[in-house]
Amino acid sequence: MTNPIYRFECGSLSHSGCVRDHNEDRMLAAPDKGLWVVADGMGGHFGGDIAAQIVVDQSATVQRAITAPDLQARFEERILRANDEIRAHSARNDDAMIGATLAAVLVHDDSFAAIWCGDSRVYLLREGRLHQVTRDHTEAQELLDQGTITAEQAANWPRKNVITRAIGVQEDIQLDHEFGSLQDRDIFLLCSDGLTGHIDDHEIADALKGRSAQAACDLLVQMTLDRGATDNVTVVAVRCGLKTLVTGQGADSAVWKG
Repeated sequence: MTNPIYRFECGSLSHSGCVRDHNEDRMLAAPDKGLWVVADGMGGHFGGDIAAQIVVDQSATVQRAITAPDLQARFEERILRANDEIRAHSARNDDAMIGATLAAVLVHDDSFAAIWCGDSRVYLLREGRLHQVTRDHTEAQELLDQGTITAEQAANWPRKNVITRAIGVQEDIQLDHEFGSLQDRDIFLLCSDGLTGHIDDHEIADALKGRSAQAACDLLVQMTLDRGATDNVTVVAVRCGLKTLVTGQGADSAVWKG
């Protein structure tokens, strides 16, 4: 399937970092399906990398969708399958805590959906301004939302990397969604927390401006490595461009299921 309205230029890069002995991150870029995914595994030698790979492998089986809700339904059904498969792997390993975060962007015609679970993120650079589309599922973010701690305290919270949601950890999964319409020259960035632990938002914006999708990914990962890369780091960039000038009203976010 090719998008009749938009063309996509994609870039991606993943690195184990400077401290970890192996890479538990996985990624998928499938512009022909309108689907991009980053998964960050947790579970160490019990199989964090396996959990992330299961998420990506299941996502890759999504086939051609007729509508935006169809694409969303197909994708979320695969994530449910991934959840069950990861839990089965955990059961075979003495019920070890194994799971993976999820950050995904789905595009159908001129509408998009961001779907996530955990602290991997989706950013959108639009008209020169960077927006964090996702909201971290972390202990620190929950305390910040409750007003218990300040933004400054959250940035330095000793348990700031403790996530409150992940694929494969519980029998029922809870995904968050954000829906919208594409605009010409939009740029999405999907990343694991190995990037955002070292790189500020304004630096992400600067890296995305005036570079190809792959060059932006290369730069962001290199910057992370230069700063010690204490975790695996994975980035996927997607530049969106109109194929032709489209008249009339853009797609409404209501075409997606809330």
